[in-house]
Amino acid sequence: MRPLPLIAATLLLPTLLYAQKPRNNKSGYDNAARATLLHTANVYATADSSAPPITTVGVGHEVVVSAHNGDWVNVFANTDTKDPTDEDTEPEFTDPADNPDPSAGWIRDKGVVSPSTPNGDLILFGAAADLEAQAAQPHPPADAAAAAHRLYQRVVDYFPNSPLAAEALFRSADIRWQLDKLDNSTLPSAHEMDAFLRPQLFEGQLKKVIKLYPDSPFAARAAFDLLDNKLCGDWQGLPKCPEMESGLYEKYADRYPGGPKSAEALYDAAYRQGALVSMYLVDDDRKRSADAAKNCQAIADELRKDYPQSDYTARAQSIAYRVGQGIPIFGSDRD
Repeated sequence: MRPLPLIAATLLLPTLLYAQKPRNNKSGYDNAARATLLHTANVYATADSSAPPITTVGVGHEVVVSAHNGDWVNVFANTDTKDPTDEDTEPEFTDPADNPDPSAGWIRDKGVVSPSTPNGDLILFGAAADLEAQAAQPHPPADAAAAAHRLYQRVVDYFPNSPLAAEALFRSADIRWQLDKLDNSTLPSAHEMDAFLRPQLFEGQLKKVIKLYPDSPFAARAAFDLLDNKLCGDWQGLPKCPEMESGLYEKYADRYPGGPKSAEALYDAAYRQGALVSMYLVDDDRKRSADAAKNCQAIADELRKDYPQSDYTARAQSIAYRVGQGIPIFGSDRD
């Protein structure tokens, strides 16, 4: 009779092998065949551009390369799928029209970057950074931000050990966060005082940055973004919101001392304490108003001590000075 431990090991072997399968092959194809594009490419039925294209592949979308023929490559296009992880359960940030049914065909062999491309991480990161800069212009190219989001993600997918991977993951997540935040700001619920009364921004990608790179400046930046989901939409002139938000920002600054967003967080806290000064006076609560003025000055002094070169330090000092002069920070400042 076979020993029980050996039987158990035999039964567990398939499960262990499955658990050890790499999780970064999102398309189900050989990773070496995966590639992405730096430009919008026409896909033709044959290696000949004389006939109309059968589809196009946008910047940052994936193809699977199956063959080469001179200046052409045969691809299986639009193969993007989601990596089912606990941190990232929503569909990829994109317009559903960006992912038509997969199509096999031929594209020109140019602007195709794969995991084997020399300096591919730098190339993808640079292309994404260019698009991100263009997206910040007053009249950006269509899809520039979404394409930058995808290209940054490809840096992580194709070159996980790159020194650029942590920043690329954060930038990809941050672009999605800011665009979702902009979309939510157009909804009527954006003006609700309580955060739970409006749609919550998807946190999966930012939390992934914190999980994978917990001690990096990108984790601190991701954590700062995540505060947006806890902030009030509209204070409605009541002290409840600035009280709560000031606490959030001070707690954040304590959690990430010297971090890239800590000075800004302290400034945000100082501003809210300054706003509370006049809010409490409206309620004829002079003691709490005086306490808020002291808190505002204390936070401004902390900024001057810990972040002397930051613009936020000067801005907080200006707020504290105005509070000391009896100039309202929130509401009308006219006598």
